[in-house]
Amino acid sequence: MGRESLLPPLAAASPAVVALVLLLLPGSPLGGAVKARPLLSADGSCGKPNVVLVVSDSFDGRLTFHPENETVALPFINLMERYGSVFLNAYTNSPICCPSRAAMWSGLFTHLTESWNNFKGLEPNYTTWMDLMEKHGFYTQQYGKLDYTSGHHSLSNRVEAWTRNVDFLLHQEGRPVADLTGNKTSVRVMQKDWKATDEAATWIRTKATNLTQPFVLYLGLNLPHPYPSESSGENYGSSTFLTSPYWLERVIYKAIKIPRWTPFSEMHPVDYYSSYTKNCTGKFTQKEIRDIRAHYYAMCAETDAMLGEIISALNETELLHKTLVIFTADHGELAMEHRQFYKMSMYEASSHIPLLIMGPNIKSQLISNVVSLVDIYPTMLDIARIPIPKNCSGYSLMPLVEDKAKEAPSRRLRPTWVLNLSADPDELTNVATKFPAITESLNKKLLSIVDYPKVSAKVQEYNKQQFINWKQNLGQNYSETIANLRWHQDWKKNPKKYEYAIDRWIKGDVDV
Repeated sequence: MGRESLLPPLAAASPAVVALVLLLLPGSPLGGAVKARPLLSADGSCGKPNVVLVVSDSFDGRLTFHPENETVALPFINLMERYGSVFLNAYTNSPICCPSRAAMWSGLFTHLTESWNNFKGLEPNYTTWMDLMEKHGFYTQQYGKLDYTSGHHSLSNRVEAWTRNVDFLLHQEGRPVADLTGNKTSVRVMQKDWKATDEAATWIRTKATNLTQPFVLYLGLNLPHPYPSESSGENYGSSTFLTSPYWLERVIYKAIKIPRWTPFSEMHPVDYYSSYTKNCTGKFTQKEIRDIRAHYYAMCAETDAMLGEIISALNETELLHKTLVIFTADHGELAMEHRQFYKMSMYEASSHIPLLIMGPNIKSQLISNVVSLVDIYPTMLDIARIPIPKNCSGYSLMPLVEDKAKEAPSRRLRPTWVLNLSADPDELTNVATKFPAITESLNKKLLSIVDYPKVSAKVQEYNKQQFINWKQNLGQNYSETIANLRWHQDWKKNPKKYEYAIDRWIKGDVDV
């Protein structure tokens, strides 16, 4: 299937999107407007480009280059791939919303930000790359989801994050399901994201065009994160993969791969815990699994359309050739791989993120270097020609993507780490014990970066203390409150058993 066949029907698209898509068809003259070319300042020297960063939630990065992207039409991601640089091995630093965003906005690894869960991110007054760019002459604008100081999640989610080491198994999520809304003309399913997208596109058309300084625009999207399962209560998590027939038509249903699962008896304890608490240990038919994955891909198609609105606004205002466009995500989505949905895993579907850069002087290429979200911070500083702090965990991406990259004094050499999953793409075979020498060398490399046993102990102590503080604040209402969290159906079968398990954990009687 050629890329052009993945272009969506144009009837429901905005005029700007229609114009851009038509111009991008084979043989179109737009090539000069999208291809890399320098931005010249008034004195004839190369100036600083504008920057637009679009960050989605739960987007599987493999869809931006993997053969699996043939399952869904992603025309604007394909556009960025055609005219820009695509990172084949881009990863989240922590596969959960707030910690991953804290890493992206700070340029620091998670063990340095100490953002352990969705409620412990950066301090509200933390100096981000956007703050520094504003200080150095960029006009800055933000729309949509940020979530790098704290996430907006339920009490259940908070307590569950603290109690992962308690000696019990409780279902913490609703069973994952696929659901449809609207009809074949229903384009705007995720209204909140479309509102933020409209605001960002309007800002480009009405404000950005009048600026006398370079700008940096951030747009954060919720999609393609699954939706809250409202039928199960407000605290029951987000286990519904919701889309409309309009977007589902963009999915090639027969091309969807059914993931292979490891038998329960062979599962690693961490994987079994994740599968159980995500309510995925029951029986699923192949149709259920395929439908969940199809709906997820359809949600990715809607996300791509929002990216398209931003690119179209830049094109319409003739800002596209002056602007670096970056698309990425906080983490991926398992979508029933490894018998799980959501993320919270370093498996590929959960940890592999999209990362594409298009704009002036950006090469059209596929890049195999291993990169991650902490690289966004030094990249932004590099673009703004701000010296990169030596304590930064990441590295600028600009030397990898620029047509004629100049080695600036502030840039550091990137590690030459290599990742290769070609022999086991489903990640079902644990080879650590088969290659002890390699395993040990990798462990030494990891320990040179982070003393992970020490960090793990610190996280466990943090979780316990946060739970104790919460429990003490509740006083006599503790038992009733904890019995009505979203695990209540399991809890109420034997509340004394689970209360006893928590008491043992608090007293330190449980071996982790």
